[in-house]
Amino acid sequence: MEFLELARERYSVRKYDPRPVEGEKLDRILEAGALAPSAKNQQPQHVYVLESPAAIEKIRGLARCAFDAPVVLLVCGDKNAAWTNPFNDRNSVEMDCSILATHMMLEAQAQGLGTCWVCWFDTQAVKEAFQLPEGHEPYLLMPLGYPAESSHPSSNHASRKPLAETVTRL
Repeated sequence: MEFLELARERYSVRKYDPRPVEGEKLDRILEAGALAPSAKNQQPQHVYVLESPAAIEKIRGLARCAFDAPVVLLVCGDKNAAWTNPFNDRNSVEMDCSILATHMMLEAQAQGLGTCWVCWFDTQAVKEAFQLPEGHEPYLLMPLGYPAESSHPSSNHASRKPLAETVTRL
């Protein structure tokens, strides 16, 4: 599939088929994340694959936007392991996690799976429930699975500002 077609077809899936995600597909998605660039290649991100019945039940109890996906990827980053820009003191951890998540999200689409980028959850409760190591800060959840037959893009999915409003050529 051509990249722009893949990007256009991808949408936030909020209703999933209960079928399990095949291990080979999940491995490809995780590999796509591992290939993502990070600032100074410091790779401060860590992905927790929530797939056991106990982990799925726990995350659904903590985050209503985990939906009914059979797998949820918990993307964390360690601010202390990330690069900090010496000119403005900005830490790259959120950018690095976002690039990794985008790679995984697009590979999931290429594999015929759906995802949703979720930031609406109590990060402290997730850290405690999953006993995350010191420094592993949750940045997003990514429900993952086959879209249900009744799943469809939101009504404003295709709405985009014209490039003239978002791009300036100098």
